[in-house]
Amino acid sequence: MKLAPKSTKYKKQQKGYMPLGVSSKALNINYGSYGIKSLESGKLTANQIESCRRLIMRQSKKLSKLYIRIFPDIPVTKKPIEVRMGKGKGSVDHWICKVQEGRVLFELDNIDYAKAKMIFTSIQYKLPLKIKLISKQLQI
Repeated sequence: MKLAPKSTKYKKQQKGYMPLGVSSKALNINYGSYGIKSLESGKLTANQIESCRRLIMRQSKKLSKLYIRIFPDIPVTKKPIEVRMGKGKGSVDHWICKVQEGRVLFELDNIDYAKAKMIFTSIQYKLPLKIKLISKQLQI
């Protein structure tokens, strides 16, 4: 499963910037009982999100329900190796998702705390951001 938008208005985008501060959306758990929240801002590629999805499905033995709350919708372009400067922008190489601090990345349901904690420790090594495990029971 390749995470990328089916269609976009424009093929290529400018880089933009990462807004400072805490995220204003996806702060709380909405669907599952456990969530994985980012503690810092950064960029996640489609491959990183997909590798986390595969790891969660493999470790939960497909018994739990997974909700992915992020989607890579920003194209990143790259020019081929050994091409001279100029001659326009390169073709789309991969897709990224900008993540702000405090955003819930994944949610898990139908799973116990011990299994969720084990999955969380495995996912820490797959992502370039600091993350933490949150629970719906502890949220108020």
